[in-house]
Amino acid sequence: MRKRIVVALGGNAILTKDPSAESQQLALKQTAEKLAPLVEQGHELIISHGNGPQVGNLLLQQSAADSPENPALPLDTCVAMTQGSIGYWLQQALRDALEKRGIEKDVMTLLTQVVVSKDDPAFDHPTKPVGPFLTEDEKNQRSEQETYVEDSGRGWRKVVPSPKPIRVTEAHLIEKLVDLGVITIATGGGGLPVIEDHGVVTGVEAVIDKDFASEKLAEQINADLLIILTAVDHAFTNFNQPNQEKINKVSVEELKQYIKENHFSPGSMLPKVEAAIKFAEHSNRTKKAIITSLDNIEEILTKQVGTHVY
Repeated sequence: MRKRIVVALGGNAILTKDPSAESQQLALKQTAEKLAPLVEQGHELIISHGNGPQVGNLLLQQSAADSPENPALPLDTCVAMTQGSIGYWLQQALRDALEKRGIEKDVMTLLTQVVVSKDDPAFDHPTKPVGPFLTEDEKNQRSEQETYVEDSGRGWRKVVPSPKPIRVTEAHLIEKLVDLGVITIATGGGGLPVIEDHGVVTGVEAVIDKDFASEKLAEQINADLLIILTAVDHAFTNFNQPNQEKINKVSVEELKQYIKENHFSPGSMLPKVEAAIKFAEHSNRTKKAIITSLDNIEEILTKQVGTHVY
């Protein structure tokens, strides 16, 4: 049975230790080979992805070249640039992987804006580190309107808000593309954060968690399944402890209890679990979210792999 599937790629699907364009393109070719079977099985595919390392490297480049003649670009613009570059690489890789299988499918990258609230509490408490490490003197020379925190003795880093997504503005277009049979790459890096005020849309210096943005997109386009890919095969209780246990099939209520017991790291697994819960809560009993690794993707609909959230 054909399903409409939103796949949220983790950073390991794009970037290895080598940040060069060639290395990232190679990683995405390998990722595309693993995604292609879902298309081969007849499913509708919408792909989102992270961009943390890429936008961080781009901010470094912007900072190094900053001058009155060539001023550094703002964060939301850098997110847009990485949406384009990663989408370009993934689009090519998917077309090649499908062509090898004799599958004729259009693939399109859509620059995607995500509306956030100007009243989101995150704007009063920036927590997401971005960009280069600075000395205290360098930090003091920056704008007083920016917030910096000392990061584990390695220097000072700018922190930006990470507001929750309200709506993917292009969701109706994505749905039309999917209806036309187009594999769509969207909400890259969590989407371009924008606020709306009396019909005027303005970009803001913020970073939206890509798992939350992917979940919001899955809701809006009425996806059957949300797959959140990460570096491990399952979510675990007591992760990396002697009593570690993998979580297979789990209810929303059970997962919420695990969150209360602090089983998930805020910087890695927790947002994935929270996004899975949110999708399951907004879906009927036939829909679910799955957290697993890219290596399991081909068998994800035929075997019980990963953490299935109902």
